Amino acid sequence: MDISLRRTSLFVAPLCYLVSGFCWQADGLYTIAGGVWLIIGSVFYVFAFISLFELLTEKLPVYATMGRLAAIYGCICGGVAFGLRDIFMNLFSISHAEMMKALAIHPVMANIIFWVGGPAFPLSVLLLGIMLPVKKPVPVWVGILLVAAGVLFPLSRIFRMELLAHLVDGMMLIPLWYIGVQLRSGGAIAGYQVGV
Repeated sequence: MDISLRRTSLFVAPLCYLVSGFCWQADGLYTIAGGVWLIIGSVFYVFAFISLFELLTEKLPVYATMGRLAAIYGCICGGVAFGLRDIFMNLFSISHAEMMKALAIHPVMANIIFWVGGPAFPLSVLLLGIMLPVKKPVPVWVGILLVAAGVLFPLSRIFRMELLAHLVDGMMLIPLWYIGVQLRSGGAIAGYQVGV
């Protein structure tokens, strides 16, 4: 069951993020539905990242373990926390200025959850994009797309650039679906995994 869930997450997680990107409001917040899609996608990304870092376990066990930890931290703080933030801002009609003022009162929490935790997600994508083609039989194009997505993800979200966000979500979806198909079908990648 666990292996099946992790493999399925490679398909579901990026799809949920792609859908959430179509749920932005004019003020730059996710709609309530968008926040829900972001949270669901983030939960599935936890399992997707476990699968992806598992591909590196044999050759880089410490890196894979630390990478999983950082990636899960990024999913919780980068995805779930931001999704909940936008849901509650919508539900309670909280303006961006009010939210920033409230976060300034609690800088330790704001840093741990949003300003440090948030970047852990795209940083994990970036590092996977570098290491997967180097250490595993993953095509270079998979790495290039993941590196580009890791670099552009923060820009698309911070500046709420919708077209760029859709592009970034596609740059994550295509390689994860490719890896998922390879793992499910016993393709080139499947022979090199440990417990995936």
